[in-house]
Amino acid sequence: MKKIGLLIFLVILWNCKQTEETDSIAENLKTYTIEQMMDNENVGGGSFSPDLSKLLVTSNRSGIYNMYTVAVEGGPFQAVTESDSSSIFSISYFPEDERKLFRMDNNGDEIYHIYLMEEDGSHMDLTPYEGARSLFYRWAKDDKGFFFGSNKRDNRYIDLYKMDLATLIPKLVYQNDEGYNLEAISNNEKHLALSKSINTNDSDLFLFNMETGTLTKINENQSANSAQDFTSDSSRFLYTTDDGGEFSYLMQYNIAEGTREKVMERDWDISGSYFTETGKYRVTYINEDAKNTIEVEEVETGEMMSLPDLENMDITSVAFSDDDSLMRFYAGGSHTPSNLYVYNIQTGEQWKLTDVLNDEIQPQDLVQAEVIRYQSFDGLEIPAIYYKPHQASENNKVPALVWVHGGPGGQSRQNFNSFLQYLVNHGYAVLAVNNRGSSGYGKTFYQMDDLNHGDKDLKDCVEGKNWLASQPEIDAEKIGILGGSYGGYMTMAALTYTPEEFAVGVNLFGVTNWIRTLRSIPPWWESFKDALYKELGDPNSQDSLRLRAISPLFHTDKVTKPLIVLQGSKDPRVLQVESDEIVAGVRKNGVPVEYVLFEDEGHGFVKKENQITAYSKILEFLDVYLKEDKGEPIQDGSTMELQTETE
Repeated sequence: MKKIGLLIFLVILWNCKQTEETDSIAENLKTYTIEQMMDNENVGGGSFSPDLSKLLVTSNRSGIYNMYTVAVEGGPFQAVTESDSSSIFSISYFPEDERKLFRMDNNGDEIYHIYLMEEDGSHMDLTPYEGARSLFYRWAKDDKGFFFGSNKRDNRYIDLYKMDLATLIPKLVYQNDEGYNLEAISNNEKHLALSKSINTNDSDLFLFNMETGTLTKINENQSANSAQDFTSDSSRFLYTTDDGGEFSYLMQYNIAEGTREKVMERDWDISGSYFTETGKYRVTYINEDAKNTIEVEEVETGEMMSLPDLENMDITSVAFSDDDSLMRFYAGGSHTPSNLYVYNIQTGEQWKLTDVLNDEIQPQDLVQAEVIRYQSFDGLEIPAIYYKPHQASENNKVPALVWVHGGPGGQSRQNFNSFLQYLVNHGYAVLAVNNRGSSGYGKTFYQMDDLNHGDKDLKDCVEGKNWLASQPEIDAEKIGILGGSYGGYMTMAALTYTPEEFAVGVNLFGVTNWIRTLRSIPPWWESFKDALYKELGDPNSQDSLRLRAISPLFHTDKVTKPLIVLQGSKDPRVLQVESDEIVAGVRKNGVPVEYVLFEDEGHGFVKKENQITAYSKILEFLDVYLKEDKGEPIQDGSTMELQTETE
């Protein structure tokens, strides 16, 4: 009995200590402006220079994404480009010299071009095809050229080209008349791995022999199949499949023998796998409960490489130098943006190249998200990621938001999100719901929203709201919903079809008219169109009746709660007219509506200036209409519209 009493005492003591620590953090919590929060730097990529002295990276430190170089052992970033309009994303150093490739579109229109930058800083468009998008695939094994895809011949389909580095003249190597997806190219340039979408989950996988023109189907049953990589000697290739199972596992196909063998299986989806340039290592990504787990295996021995251990952070991606002597990696978490590191595999030395968190922000003021699960209306378990503000407690209840990811078929992940941290820092709890139809939780779960959007997936979000309302630190009367793209659709569906459930809605470039959206998808989605129609419905058939029924635009008279809509005018996926019309429709109800339109953004906002405007307007809106602690709500149905243009 004495031991039990001692145990109870220790538990109480521990709980008291945890409460004191939480109270201390809340008491000393600093709140940050949107300018401070968005001043966190976002760095991506990392191509090693031929002499392994530098990395070529992309950063938005200037407010626009540009290219920079940085020494592998650390030091100042050196600007390579200084765009102040369209974002520039680095692709790679050239294999044998310090020329560089980069890509750029026109302010988010997704018409990408591939550019060459000479060592003297001059540059040229290698793919100057009007209205056509070009996508870099890989360097040729002999380093004398690179492969890229382009829809310049037929804007519906991506053909494969090889760019000769000596002449800078591309050669068509595969004409894609059947709408296949180009997935991988063998080192000997003899085989292509192609796929054909059946629906948004399943696809057939093929091996195309470019010498004989023969096409061999790889998968045996209908399943999700994706080519990953060929072995260095081009004799086999890796692919993932969920044939016969809930989660994708790794297979290897022997080209000469036509045989298959399972290589790796985990309890979650294997989302990617590739060989390093020398073939010494195989790198595999596992989508483990909405975050990356990475395994690096030495192919010859089967031994797993011990990756660097960084306290309270996860390694999110890795890449190797061509000789496999160096590895660059990113590490971060939901509570901290990812920094770039370089690791010397032979010596174990490690260098931190970036410190991307704004030095005005105290790390302890940011929130580490928690993975939770709750039961939906029909008993289905729904995974979600919960951001609880430091200042939230039973004695200090806070408003909350249900965040819905893009898609359909996307996934909210345990990554750092400056916008969500900004909301949480200002006292809003956020529940990022992975409703049925989200990826990462098995094939059955993924298919549960097919031809059912705006119904059971919406009910999952409502049950997420109910979970929030049951938490002692949440003000149950002040819960809103927000999301972008498909998440924006879910916001409008919630305000339309469950008008009394959520107190406010935040719609970022959301679909509101499925018939128009599905009829106006970009031409380069042609190979995916039939699969998309199978999940959502064919707008040119009887399905149009159901699509109209689930399109909020035709039911705006039901909206009674305040709404803010944000849109990029160059968005090729969700056209500006979607947002224009939903705003006009809801305004007829006398409901408070705010509209933020960016003339120089596409599907998502990438420029810091625009992000600052967008997210500050959202917080102002929430403070008035959800928190109700700043200003007075508009009573007469009048609205405020902000249309932002940048030069």
